[in-house]
Amino acid sequence: MKLFELVLKRLVTRGRLTVHYANGKKITVGQPDPAFPDLALRFKDGRVPFDIVKDPRLGMAEAWIDGRVGIDGGGIMEFLSMIRANNPWEQGKSIEGKSLLKRSIGSVRQKLWRANHKARSRANVAHHYDLSGALYALFLDRDRQYSCAYYPDADNEAGIGLEQAQEDKKAHIAAKLHLKPGMKVLDIGCGWGGMALYLHRTCGVDVTGITLSEEQLKVARQRAADAGVADHVRFELIDYRDMTGPFDRIVSVGMFEHVGTAHFRTFFDTCRSLLTPEGVMLIHTIGRMGGPGVTDAFTQKYIFPGGYIPALSEMIAGSEGTRLMVTDVEVLRIHYGLTIREWYRRTMAHKADIVALYDERFFRLWTFYLAGAATVFEHGGMVNFQVQYSRDRRALPITRDYMQEAEAALRGR
Repeated sequence: MKLFELVLKRLVTRGRLTVHYANGKKITVGQPDPAFPDLALRFKDGRVPFDIVKDPRLGMAEAWIDGRVGIDGGGIMEFLSMIRANNPWEQGKSIEGKSLLKRSIGSVRQKLWRANHKARSRANVAHHYDLSGALYALFLDRDRQYSCAYYPDADNEAGIGLEQAQEDKKAHIAAKLHLKPGMKVLDIGCGWGGMALYLHRTCGVDVTGITLSEEQLKVARQRAADAGVADHVRFELIDYRDMTGPFDRIVSVGMFEHVGTAHFRTFFDTCRSLLTPEGVMLIHTIGRMGGPGVTDAFTQKYIFPGGYIPALSEMIAGSEGTRLMVTDVEVLRIHYGLTIREWYRRTMAHKADIVALYDERFFRLWTFYLAGAATVFEHGGMVNFQVQYSRDRRALPITRDYMQEAEAALRGR
């Protein structure tokens, strides 16, 4: 327990955190701070502190999921916010505290695991995206956009709701695609079809959406049929490596995290071959600041097996040599933190429904996932990248004015 207390004192200096051990002992670390509530952890067995020391994130996650730790004065969001805010990425701090040897071993394991072959890719996608559609309907917006929304300011002082922020995200992306009616668009990792349907409805383009999730495919096809646009917006269960073109545009939102570093070159080579000579592509992905890293054990085990958040340097290195030209790069900060906090709020409001769908343990897992994700975008090393590519240097206007004009027009519709 001495080592655990040393770790805790390093992690918490602002805000007061009290730990109640299973044997009745208690300690308090940190100092009262108006920015934080006073919190207390209650350990229900003696293994919890040892599990946390061994692997802070996975140890705490599994103790929380199994109900071996309780939190007074707040919930898992408040606790993880306290930890992350005390250790911001900008100040060179980390909640991991792993040794160089452990990081090296983890890196080797990650490289092996991220060899995302076709058979494994479908299984990995199904692990997360083939959960009940009823679950996603409870916390996502009406259009089921399972990626970061787009807000006008860091504290959302404008009071933009999730539905509007997701519509604004689609407009922001569509504007960068420089679309013209009648174009053919490929949506790689189309989710439940929202982006594809939006692009057809607002820009008059034909869209083919592809996914590896059977659950998402059913919903997307039904939505296209219900809208009467199935002849213009088609959805297929197919790996991007098996597609044939050509397409005028490619858009991919929230899929690149599942490609795997070993396949970045294949991804970009394939996309180039699918584009027309004047083709343009926009990739929207979660991104890692500070260079290549390792997926944490909790995310790898419970949330996105085979997933990896790329550094911008890895994306660019993956596309170099393919004759795809990087024509625009934007880094979205804070947006995903705001988005996921709203998902968390809706999840908490629908606790009874989610427990009825699954069980209490799943609910605790899901809340840990959302709380951890929100706080890593607020204080950790994660952002979102939007990277635009073109095959021809003259395919797009040479200033960004066209993006702003198209976005304003789309938001007015």
